[in-house]
Amino acid sequence: MEFRYLRSFLAIAEELHFGRAAQRLHLAQPSLSQQLQRLERDVGVELVRRSSHEVRLTPAGEAFREEARKLLDQVDRAIAAAHAVASGRAGTLNIGFNFPAGQDVLPAALAALNTEHPRVQTQLWERRTGPQLEGVQSGELDVGFVYGRPVSPQLSSTELMTVPIVAVVGERHPWAGRDEMPVRMLDRQPCLLFRREQSPAMHDAILGAADRAGIKLTITAEVDDPVATGVLVSARQVIGFASASRAVRAPAQGLVAVPLTQPSPSLALHVVWRTEDRTPLVEALLGALATAGPFEFSRPEPRRPELGR
Repeated sequence: MEFRYLRSFLAIAEELHFGRAAQRLHLAQPSLSQQLQRLERDVGVELVRRSSHEVRLTPAGEAFREEARKLLDQVDRAIAAAHAVASGRAGTLNIGFNFPAGQDVLPAALAALNTEHPRVQTQLWERRTGPQLEGVQSGELDVGFVYGRPVSPQLSSTELMTVPIVAVVGERHPWAGRDEMPVRMLDRQPCLLFRREQSPAMHDAILGAADRAGIKLTITAEVDDPVATGVLVSARQVIGFASASRAVRAPAQGLVAVPLTQPSPSLALHVVWRTEDRTPLVEALLGALATAGPFEFSRPEPRRPELGR
């Protein structure tokens, strides 16, 4: 199947008139008709139905139009990215990231990217894993730095490092002075969590640690907003959870991080991109990661944390 056939089909679908579509593409109308026939032969169904009075898409044509537009948009982005890198013009990477990536991966990786490709620009968006994966799949983001290996076959990933998960309590909580806490102590304790779709890998790691310890967490509420969660943990006798990166580096009033043991839950940090859309700009970032790595979670002196990601 040739891309020019798709472009011809989309012109017909938008104009619903062979003469106007041919004029728009600078083609003779017989050539446009032949390209449509070849496309329908390749697809195996009728896409456009025409009579002496009208031109309209078949139901199959309506469905095909949406996917054809997405495909050509990806092709156009890939071509533009390739030209941007090859010609030295500035290309832009939209990068989603979470807190550990922002602390321990991106500073060195973006420095390497700037050295190797100084005219490549980046836009950074801090989000939880679930929204990042949605952004990468939709094309809003070129890459993401997320917890866990994505399950979608449309996405590929590389593991970069692992990050521990800690419990977070208010400074007046009885466990605020503990150096560590076995997971089994969470049994029957009121806990705050977030909806699984916000961060599936972190959600599963927390519940999985409880299951291995032989307990079931008592979830009193699901709160997605980290700031709201922090307020509730500091004000009530409840337990929250955070990555160790955020817990020890992002202080917030009245919160204390307590390491979890027996077992010690952790998260794998992955860089993720669209499998079929590994553009030269994405390649450039992956190369910069290889140059800057390997990466390792660093453990600074504990401080009161901002809760939640």
